[in-house]
Amino acid sequence: MNGPAQRVVSITDQPLASAAGDNTREKIGADPAPAGELPALRRRKPFGAWFKDKGWRHVVGIVVTIFAIFPLLYVLSAAFNSTGTLVGSNALFSRIDFGNFTELMNNPSRPFAHWFVNTMVVGGVTSAATVFLGAMAAYAFSRMRFTGRRIGLLSLLLLQMFPQLLAVVAIFLLLSGISEVIPALGLGSQLGLIMVYLGGALGVNTYLMYGFFNTVPQSLDEAAKIDGASHAQIFFGIILRLVTPILAVVGLLSFIAISGEFVIASVVLTDPDSQTLAVGLYSFVAQQRSENWGVFAAGAVLSAVPVMALFLYLQRYIVSGLTQGSVKG
Repeated sequence: MNGPAQRVVSITDQPLASAAGDNTREKIGADPAPAGELPALRRRKPFGAWFKDKGWRHVVGIVVTIFAIFPLLYVLSAAFNSTGTLVGSNALFSRIDFGNFTELMNNPSRPFAHWFVNTMVVGGVTSAATVFLGAMAAYAFSRMRFTGRRIGLLSLLLLQMFPQLLAVVAIFLLLSGISEVIPALGLGSQLGLIMVYLGGALGVNTYLMYGFFNTVPQSLDEAAKIDGASHAQIFFGIILRLVTPILAVVGLLSFIAISGEFVIASVVLTDPDSQTLAVGLYSFVAQQRSENWGVFAAGAVLSAVPVMALFLYLQRYIVSGLTQGSVKG
């Protein structure tokens, strides 16, 4: 009985072994490609075909990059050139000194340090309040169902089409009247300027947050309500932690817009000690016969430092905040 069994095993095992060996040879010891095919695989596309397919994109990117970087280099060169004119800065970085920065910091009639602090205070308070008000409005539109909800969203967008710049005269007359009753909110006060900025805080910011809030599952709210949480507890304890990217984006955009705003700030702030950087730096080039573009460029460089630092700090939130907020709404 051992003989037939051995013959059966040997007969059945031989094809399997040969098949396994063939598969092994196919996987491990496969014949290399012919030598004539290797140059064909390594051959690159002709330059014309490559340029038509992808090369023109590199050219456009280089041109756009130069177009964006050149003004920055020009201003930086003017800031380090103490000749006081922009014409003298045509040769980039032909002269490097810190005379403009010294004059900027040591001018008592134009207190740059006060302007810098005022800009940080006004920009920081307004940005924080904008984020808070926009988040509360977006939470209400996203999580609650009430009469006039859709009309309210559309109204915010329509009102945003008319900027505050169109109401400069009305703002001036309003603050002038408020100055007689509440001087702290009238002309010349930073608090009054902050209130004016907050008047246009909603709009696109709320709509952008609303789209991001919709990406947060409502099952989290329902689970929290089962545990007895209120809307305030859900908003501050759960939702705000999940929508941090969009809060960072709205805060950054608000801070950038407020730091560079000039028209309304120049109307409201009349005292040099309470002015912001945008209004204060304009005084260096406001008079035709006493223009000092070098000092102005030095102030512009220093005023860009906090915006750039905030942008780099919040950079990880920007892409996710803008993309996720624009997908679902």
